[in-house]
Amino acid sequence: MINKVFIKFLSIIIGLIDYPNKKKIIFFFKNEFKNEKLSIIDIGSHKGETIDLFIKNFDIKKIFAFEPNIKLFKILKKKRYDFEKIKLFNLGVGMNEENLDLNIMIDSASSTFNSINLESSYYKKKKNIIIFLSNKSNLLENKQQISIVTLSKFVSDNKIEQVDILKIDTEGFEFNILKGIKSIDFEKFKYIYFEHHYDLMINKGYNFSDINNLLIKQNFKKKFKIKMKFRKSFEYIYENKILKKE
Repeated sequence: MINKVFIKFLSIIIGLIDYPNKKKIIFFFKNEFKNEKLSIIDIGSHKGETIDLFIKNFDIKKIFAFEPNIKLFKILKKKRYDFEKIKLFNLGVGMNEENLDLNIMIDSASSTFNSINLESSYYKKKKNIIIFLSNKSNLLENKQQISIVTLSKFVSDNKIEQVDILKIDTEGFEFNILKGIKSIDFEKFKYIYFEHHYDLMINKGYNFSDINNLLIKQNFKKKFKIKMKFRKSFEYIYENKILKKE
């Protein structure tokens, strides 16, 4: 009971902290899209926070939403979405088609396919706070095996010709997802909106410069950057320079 109350409280607090940032992100996209029906791919949908934000502020043509955590996926299925427009997939997205273990954390927003650096100061600080408040002895709840698809195969199988916004929030797996896009398929994405962690809690195996260099090579340009409060994390938006000219 203590754990459930704590998780709900934590989710509310994080939502309030992040609200000013989300307003700025929505403002950015409203300036870019004028009276357009948007096609969106949302990777790492969690409990539908980004879906709700886009539905509230834009005219939606289609949202393809990926949430690998089965518990969170069931929460999404119970929401009152127009499921003709909102397509839900209980899958992960990555560089290869394979099965991977998802580390499901007490704080579900921190669940990751990557291993955790138990010696990092950020992990120890987070562990002390969460374990004290939740009355649990470990941040890791369990592991769940997940089927992984690549974005290139997904857009091909679903005959998707254009995506206005590709949003990625996968706790250190963002670069793997981008590497699963063939060069020719990058042309289908107008904007790529993602989160990047600079703390050392997650063993990512890459740096922000790796993402930046890949996107520059694929004709994208950084247009937006904002720091997430109380965390060593930033949110970025990159624009497809070729599609912008059209």
